[in-house]
Amino acid sequence: MTQTFDIAVIGATGTVGETLVQILEELDFPVGTLHLLASSESAGASVPFRGKNVRVREVDEFDFSKVQLAFFAAGPAVTLSFAPRATAAGCSLIDLSGALPAEQAPQVVPEANAHVLDGLRKPFQVGSPSPCATHLAVVLAPLRGLLGIQRVSVTASLAVSAQGREAVSELARQTAELLNVRPLEPKFFDRQMAFNLLAQVGTPDAQGHTALEKRLVHELRVLLDLPLLKISATCVQAPVFFGDSLSVSLQLAGPVDLGAVNRVLESAPGIELVEEGDYPTAVGDAVGQDVVYVGRVRAGIDDPAELNLWLTSDNVRKGAALNAVQLAQLLIKDLA
Repeated sequence: MTQTFDIAVIGATGTVGETLVQILEELDFPVGTLHLLASSESAGASVPFRGKNVRVREVDEFDFSKVQLAFFAAGPAVTLSFAPRATAAGCSLIDLSGALPAEQAPQVVPEANAHVLDGLRKPFQVGSPSPCATHLAVVLAPLRGLLGIQRVSVTASLAVSAQGREAVSELARQTAELLNVRPLEPKFFDRQMAFNLLAQVGTPDAQGHTALEKRLVHELRVLLDLPLLKISATCVQAPVFFGDSLSVSLQLAGPVDLGAVNRVLESAPGIELVEEGDYPTAVGDAVGQDVVYVGRVRAGIDDPAELNLWLTSDNVRKGAALNAVQLAQLLIKDLA
């Protein structure tokens, strides 16, 4: 008989939490009892799992000794409040919020640095990075041995779903108001989001960088094990419900061999390379899929040591929920 594990999902009514539960079912993860947890405002709702509706309960009242593993898919404040209680109860955890320091919960993407898990002890604490960092790590990790990457420049056009259901509802409402020629009143966003691009996601610091941009830089260095890698990151809010799109430019140590790059990308796990002359989009390709799509692979216009790429992937599914479940699949052999 296959061993099962009792699992908790914190933030179960959010976009990532619900997708995480869906993927646990799709991948036939060996779940014994599934405990769905959220704030008091969301408690009482239900989420479907294996043909039944599982009731969501308040995380404040939960006894973490009942489970072997907990997914923290809510915000940083929730992780900081309840992660210590979980580990004290002997419960391993996977944090998707980025709240825990790397020395406590190392950031891991299975396609990039799964070996990091080998040195951990129970109860495990592992971080699942931001979706942008996950997408980039999946693509850049297999290229490390081929290219001498000296600098990464990325402009990330992010879906509003990264900011939760309220942001998704706001984009839908604004779109409907504009299409029906009604006055637009921004609520969640500070200005018009529909049919628009916002030049920053979050509040910038004194140097002009947002927390998300700094998180992306830090996580990518960790995931690629290149602590001194120069990275320039700009995160833009796009009027898209789901699916991030990234324009990436790499400065290399020498001229790029495009044929070799394409061969590596074609054979690497978690990547779908789009043939030359075509390109992937979030809506047409990435949403609902489990890979990072790569297109427009090309050298610089006047710099043979420059490599340019276009990436798109489902931020909620591939960038967050699936990565967390893949980490759990690697950990379960040691959870018993």
